[in-house]
Amino acid sequence: MRRALLTLLLVAALTGCSLLGQDRPCTAADADSQVSAVWRPADFGGGDAARIRLCVDGACEERTSGSPDDPFALLSVQLPDDIGASTVPVRLTVTSAKNGDTVVEDSARARLTEQHPNGTSCLPTTWTATFRAHPDEGLTSPKGMKLQE
Repeated sequence: MRRALLTLLLVAALTGCSLLGQDRPCTAADADSQVSAVWRPADFGGGDAARIRLCVDGACEERTSGSPDDPFALLSVQLPDDIGASTVPVRLTVTSAKNGDTVVEDSARARLTEQHPNGTSCLPTTWTATFRAHPDEGLTSPKGMKLQE
């Protein structure tokens, strides 16, 4: 009996588990600190009708608006992992793919929030913010965003 209990304790220690359920092993999800914009491609016209450009603190990424058949699209600008709980400038520019005219131009300040994709006591710690790219309002909150009509 004593040997069985010792074996059980050893297995629990080696797997990162506790018999009392207090310690959990970390998962291995990877994540980056970033600011993202999400949108419904249908909001910006036909298939790849617009170019979406997102700039955060001087770093920029861009892509086409996507197919109107897709429920949503995403664009992210990666940040240094050690950026911490800061506020960063964000700029959104949407241009027409057909004639290059600016459809939407907006800027905001993003307050980064701490994220722990593998649990609060596990790495990595990332800092993120997410906006909705809205065709009339520019950078807005993604809360309540309907992905389909």
